[in-house]
Formats: sequence, structure tokens, C-alpha cells
Amino acid sequence: MFFAAAFRQAHDGYHHSLGAGRRLTTAILLLLSVLLMTSLHSIRATHMAHHRDPLGDHDVEGRLAKASWQQALLGGITYRLAIYRQGLRLSSRRHRMLAWLEFGLIALVIMGDLMMSVFAASTVLGQVVLYHLVVMMLANASVGIIAVWGVHHDCDETIARTERNPLVNLLTFNLLYHVEHHLFPAIPSNNLPALAKRLDAAALHLTNTPVLPSRTTVIKRMKRRWSAIKDTYQNSNDSECPIRKRFA
Repeated sequence: MFFAAAFRQAHDGYHHSLGAGRRLTTAILLLLSVLLMTSLHSIRATHMAHHRDPLGDHDVEGRLAKASWQQALLGGITYRLAIYRQGLRLSSRRHRMLAWLEFGLIALVIMGDLMMSVFAASTVLGQVVLYHLVVMMLANASVGIIAVWGVHHDCDETIARTERNPLVNLLTFNLLYHVEHHLFPAIPSNNLPALAKRLDAAALHLTNTPVLPSRTTVIKRMKRRWSAIKDTYQNSNDSECPIRKRFA
């Protein structure tokens, strides 16, 4: 929950929609970089490129959306490294210096966490620090399948998907109002539900592709899969089996 909330705030920071000035936004991104164990200023550069050319040939952030869900799940770490490389390349000199500062601070925090986990592993603080380090690493590795593949895969007519389940949107801090975000990226995340209602009334064809499949869709897919398995089994040619040939 902490990662989702902080990531949501960082995302608004990319677009300067936190309601804070430039210096305060920079300070917030620096702090969140250390807490989230990822360089947000390098990610910001690739994210803005993603908005300029969503799912295009040069969109490194959106590249996972064109892969299978298995590839998106397993490619989380390499994907994050590719984001860092592209982000440093696209960043201005100021943002590149901020990104390297974030990498340095993260390295110091990781070394401090590891030392604390070794010398104070039996203490509550040491266990909490180690837990935080592990969870943040796992969360960063899973961003690709959730925040990229989950909201962009198989999007032909619309740029992105969107979600209308109120509980899911509550738990993800409005992250999955994604087509709304791409249409109006400067709008703060807390105003996206109001924007979603307006879009549903004015342009429903843009918002009818959900992020999470409905129960009916899941059941239909399971039935189709089961029918395909049965057809394959029933239509198999017994003559292809060398053992069955001898008893034919």
C-alpha cells in the first residue's frame, strides 16, 4: 500500500500536478526515490516520452504492452534497467544530475540496510528495514506488468484501458484511470474519478475497455479454453501413436 500511494504521488510529480512548486516537487521526488528504491527523475524522462508517443516505436516505457503477460512478468528487472538507461539519455543536464544523486542515495541506503540487517537482525528495526528493502525491490520489478502491460495491452482503438471498479480504484489510488490520464495528463489523480464520469457520458467508446476482465469474460475464456482442449484430445489421430499402432 505504501508503494502504491508513493508511486501515485511520484506520478503526479512527473506532471507537476501535486499543487507544489518546482523546488518542492523536486524535493518530494528525491525523498520518494530513496523510499521507493528507484530513481524517479530518470523514470520521469521516459514517462514523458511515453506520453509524447504512446506505444510508438521509441516508447521504451510502453514496450512491455506489446509482449505477453508472461514476458511482462518475468522481464521486470531488465525492463527497469532499460528505463534507467533511456531516462538518463533523455534527461536534461539538471535532471541527469538529480538522477545520479538519487542512485547514490539509494546505494547508501541499501548498504546501510544490509549492515543493519547483519548487525541488528534480531531487533524489530532491523527486521522492518530488511522487509522494506525486499518489498520495494519486488514492487519495482512488478511495475511493468501492472502499470504498463495491465493498462496498455491489446489497445487498438484507444490508447489505454481504464477501470470502473470502485474498490480496485481505491486500492490503486486511481492509478487505473489510465485512458483519462493519457487524454488529460495534467489533471491531478484525485480529480480523475470526476473526469471519468464526464467521459462516460460524452465519449463512452473511449472508456469501455476495462483493465480487469469481468467475471463473465473470465468464464467465457475458461469455457473456450476447455473446449479447445477437448477438441484437441477428441480429434487426435490414434495412428500417430506408435504404441497404439501395434494394438490397432
